[in-house]
Amino acid sequence: MNQVPGNETYVSAKQNQARTHPWVSRPHGDQSRQARSQAPAGQGPRAAYAVIRVRADTAVVPSPDKPSTLAGNAMYRFQKGKRLLDAAAFGRVFKRATASRDKWFTVLSADNDCGSARLGLAISKKHCRPATDRNRIKRIIRESFRQHQAMLAGLDIVVINRPEARVGSNRELFDSLRTHWQRCEQAKHRRGKQDLTNG
Repeated sequence: MNQVPGNETYVSAKQNQARTHPWVSRPHGDQSRQARSQAPAGQGPRAAYAVIRVRADTAVVPSPDKPSTLAGNAMYRFQKGKRLLDAAAFGRVFKRATASRDKWFTVLSADNDCGSARLGLAISKKHCRPATDRNRIKRIIRESFRQHQAMLAGLDIVVINRPEARVGSNRELFDSLRTHWQRCEQAKHRRGKQDLTNG
């Protein structure tokens, strides 16, 4: 800016044009600015998130004492096809189930035709009022089921909580469920032998 007589300030036309709409990008912008924004040679653009691939045979399974740490493990993902989704599916299990009971759970199992294991949860508010406790029980059941679903192939299973399950530790509930899965598998083999004998 230049000072002119009369206390007036003179702004050149070229300077005023340069400041017009400075936020609009120009087709031929400052090349040096573009060069600085690029990544150094030999490096690609920095990603916001990194994807880590873990081989299934080397993955470390967290302790069942911390059930929330298993929820995101791809090895134990609880897919939609592994769940009993409607009242009719639950009804078929209740109608022809073999029952396994202890102080924590009642577990019902029945053969299915899909060749894989499917799980249904009947976690009663009557036996466990606080929602946080019911959610904890559900997480433990799902994660235990994920870990044992191979041995339960061909079974539809419904797990019903008993009042004591609310105060059981994670370890006690995991141990209880493991015993129930073993009983379900044994009952399936017994039914298979009976079918062969009758056939």
